[in-house]
Amino acid sequence: MTRTSTTRPVTGRVLRTRRETVALRVAPRTVFVGAALTLALLVTMAITLTTGEYELSVAEVLAAITGQGEGAADFIVNTLRLPRLLTALFVGAALAVSGAILQSLTHNPLGSPDFIGFTNGASTGALMVIIAVGGSMTQVAVGALVGGIVTSVLIYALSYRRGVQGYRFVLMGVGINALALSVNSYLITRADIYDAVSAQAWLVGSVNGRDWDHVAVSGLALAVLLPLALGQARALSMLELGDHTATALGVGVQRSRAVLIVASVLLAGFATAAAGPIWFVALAAPQLARRLTRSPNPGLVTSALMGGLLLTVGDLAMQRLFPAAQLPVGTATGCLGGLYLMWLLASEWRGKGRYA
Repeated sequence: MTRTSTTRPVTGRVLRTRRETVALRVAPRTVFVGAALTLALLVTMAITLTTGEYELSVAEVLAAITGQGEGAADFIVNTLRLPRLLTALFVGAALAVSGAILQSLTHNPLGSPDFIGFTNGASTGALMVIIAVGGSMTQVAVGALVGGIVTSVLIYALSYRRGVQGYRFVLMGVGINALALSVNSYLITRADIYDAVSAQAWLVGSVNGRDWDHVAVSGLALAVLLPLALGQARALSMLELGDHTATALGVGVQRSRAVLIVASVLLAGFATAAAGPIWFVALAAPQLARRLTRSPNPGLVTSALMGGLLLTVGDLAMQRLFPAAQLPVGTATGCLGGLYLMWLLASEWRGKGRYA
């Protein structure tokens, strides 16, 4: 499924400084959707922090966050709930931006870290650390990041033929993804029972029990890499029109594509390092954001907000629907993501999708 359209409507209003040294195009619908997603995120965060087995008021939560909380409220907010919530928010946003970049570069709605191999490659690196040395969180995170980087370099090198084309990148990524999945299965079968159970639990993808180290890993990655991706947003939009058109419009095609792939890989790698492989957020969030904004552009900010919302709502649902079991959020995203994928494929086959 590749995109064939080479034209796009120009929408929105242009804001200019008095001397017209700076101009910014603003789409009112995109701004409205972004505001709505932000509001939904704030509501979700408030519900997550105030409800549960030990209910708190908004005032108690704010006091704990500002360092003025006391006793149980301070422990529940700053040790149990807030790190878990922020990890889910940052991981969801990072995965969504990674998926938005890859879907634009590959001209394919299935172009996400889940399918191209970045997530399974990162999982391979993490599993090697878990099984070989029983590493700490930091060591597992480093292993996942290294695994994702090695996988991306391998895919890029194998798909490079006088430049990297979207369809070659996707096909090579699918092949490497299958290989990485096989390696992961082999590693688990060769591990002892305790390491195998630990590795299998990590592979589900979860934000249960996350602390401030996980928040720092995912938050710092998002703070550095999202501005880098936004700096290439114009180039990303031009690349959707095709390499020849982008070159004619002054875009350094191969350089921009390489920078964007690096940003996508690192975002997926850090997210996987912090929470394990959480499936389908990178696939669904950018598509849902585009459908809401009806924008021809990738919409990295709205995708990030949508990804953060999907993962925080999913984790909240797991906490409230299964309070005793504390099921990992990867269970929810896997079930809902599978349904979304079936709907996406069915709509494409009926010719109702954006891609053909």
